[in-house]
Amino acid sequence: MKIGVPREVKDHETRVGLVPSGVTALVEAGHDVLVQTRAGMGSSIPDEDYM
Repeated sequence: MKIGVPREVKDHETRVGLVPSGVTALVEAGHDVLVQTRAGMGSSIPDEDYM
C-alpha cells in the first residue's frame, strides 16, 4: 500500500499525520510511505527524522 503524509496547510495547526516511528513501522510492514517536505514542521520534527 502507498501511504502519503502531507504537510498541514491550515494556520496554527501543529499536528502531523504520522511520526517517524510510525513511518518506520509501516515501511517494515512492507508499505511505501511518502512524506512531504516539512510535514513535521509544526510538531518540531525535522525532515531528517523521517529518513
